[in-house]
Parts: sequence; C-alpha cells; structure tokens
Amino acid sequence: MLGPDDPLSCPLNKIVVAGGSGAGKTTLCREISARLGVPHVEIDSLYHGPEWTPRPEFAADVDRITAGPEWAIEYTYRSVKPLLVDRMDLMVWLDHPRRTVIRRVVSRTVSRRLRRTELWNGNREAALWTILTDHDHIVRWSWRVYGRYRAEIPALATADGGQLTIVRLVGQRQVDAWLAGPFATAATTRSSQEVSSSPPPEE
Repeated sequence: MLGPDDPLSCPLNKIVVAGGSGAGKTTLCREISARLGVPHVEIDSLYHGPEWTPRPEFAADVDRITAGPEWAIEYTYRSVKPLLVDRMDLMVWLDHPRRTVIRRVVSRTVSRRLRRTELWNGNREAALWTILTDHDHIVRWSWRVYGRYRAEIPALATADGGQLTIVRLVGQRQVDAWLAGPFATAATTRSSQEVSSSPPPEE
C-alpha cells in the first residue's frame, strides 16, 4: 500500500476513491476527473431513484460506465465493489479520522437541508430531526460503518499477491500533498505520453 509521498507507476485511466460517507470521495473524484480529463459519474446518482428507492438499472449502469477506457468513480455499494476492483488501475483510500468524517457529513447534511438542495432524481435531505428516528440516517450510518474500510481495504491490498495499487491518505494535508506531488507528476507523464502517441496532423 502506498502513502502520500510514494510515486505512482500504474496507469491513471480507471480510478476509484474509497472511504466512509463524508470522507470526500466525490470531491476527490471530481478533482481527479478535472485534472486528467476523464469522465466522472457520481455513483449515488446511479443508485438512488425517486423517493430514495434503488434504481433497478444500477448495476447495469455501473457495468456500462466502467467498461469504458477512462473514468473516476466512488468505491461504494457492495453489489458493484468487485466489479470496480476488477477493472480499476488505482484506488485512493481516504482514511480520515472519525472526527473529520463526521464533521464533514454533518456539515454537508445540514447545508443541503437548509438550502433544500435537490440531489439525485428529485431527492432532498430529510428533516434534520429524523436523525433521532431513522436508524439509517446518513450521519448515524457514517458513524456506524466508519471502521469497515479499515478491515476491507488492507485485505484488498494483500489479495492477489498485492498486485492492486492502493494509495492511503490520512487527513486533508496528505490529500493535498498527494495531489500536488505523486499524482501531479504521474498526470504530467500521462499527458506527455498521450501527446507523443497521437498521430501527426495531416498536411
């Protein structure tokens, strides 16, 4: 498993970002997508239909998108995780402290509710008081499942003889350092290779 200062030697075409709810998966996916020019489709938008009902096309949509040559996507939803692992070039694991994750998910949830932000397929955050009554409220869910990735990701790192490329980042400073360091270097190399492999212009 790599850290924030370790160089990247893998391709940067198919990237998944892992971490608990509130860790910043979507934010980092968008940053990676913008810097590399690869597509990003927020995986929650594929899963949630109207009234927060799961879309029956979810797995097929993820299959279709990740069959493409380039993408960045969040690593979540048990039914498609094996597919993402099988097709990815790189996983970035946001292993932030629990206090950071919970602070972010609370701030995000409150902001969305107060602004009445429309999310996916017409859905909006429920009333804030539902944290007291809904067992699966996003804040309670984030607290409850926080430790799952600390067992799941290291197990992936040792599977298949340790062939998967996984970068573990702890805290926003490491995220920023990785983006400015190893990722930026690898992205520049990738861009240069794409230019050198392009056919010459027609005369």
